[in-house]
Amino acid sequence: MGKQEWKPGTMIYPVPAVLVSCGSEPDKTNFFTVAWTGTICSDPAMCSISVRKSRYSYDLIKAGMEFTINLTTEDMARAVDWAGVRSGRDYDKWKETGLTASKGVKVSCPYIKEAPLSIECRVKDIINLGSHDLFIAEVLDVLADDRFIDDTTGAFDMSQARLIAYSHGAYYKLGDQIGRFGWSVKKKV
Repeated sequence: MGKQEWKPGTMIYPVPAVLVSCGSEPDKTNFFTVAWTGTICSDPAMCSISVRKSRYSYDLIKAGMEFTINLTTEDMARAVDWAGVRSGRDYDKWKETGLTASKGVKVSCPYIKEAPLSIECRVKDIINLGSHDLFIAEVLDVLADDRFIDDTTGAFDMSQARLIAYSHGAYYKLGDQIGRFGWSVKKKV
């Protein structure tokens, strides 16, 4: 059993398939698909998105210094793909996908009503990386859809939300839970 050597590339998969909404002017909002996103700090809560400078939303985020990361579901998969291959310069993505823009709570840009979880962010720093800029942001608010809150525990039920991921050109629905944090070292009773 060997390993093939490939040229350097972005092969860290799967990644979340999220829709990032942005734009603070009511007639100039947009959302676009982002796969390069992640948590970067827990206290204070911070995350990042990596955005190609040529994207229409790049300038909207830079102007408002805010964005919302919207997790996506199997039901939203077609809109996720469509929003990643069509530009907000040419289309009204809200109208074309049927997704609903809802007024942000702690930011001036909208969140997507259909998203099971929306994470409102304020940009703290922008790092030029080459083809993309990394937007480092503080999390200001997390909006969780009541439909996915467990009545007993009050926790967000990820399996009920049917989240999707992106892996090397394809979308996948997330599977069954196979363990919980710390289960590998938990003492057996």
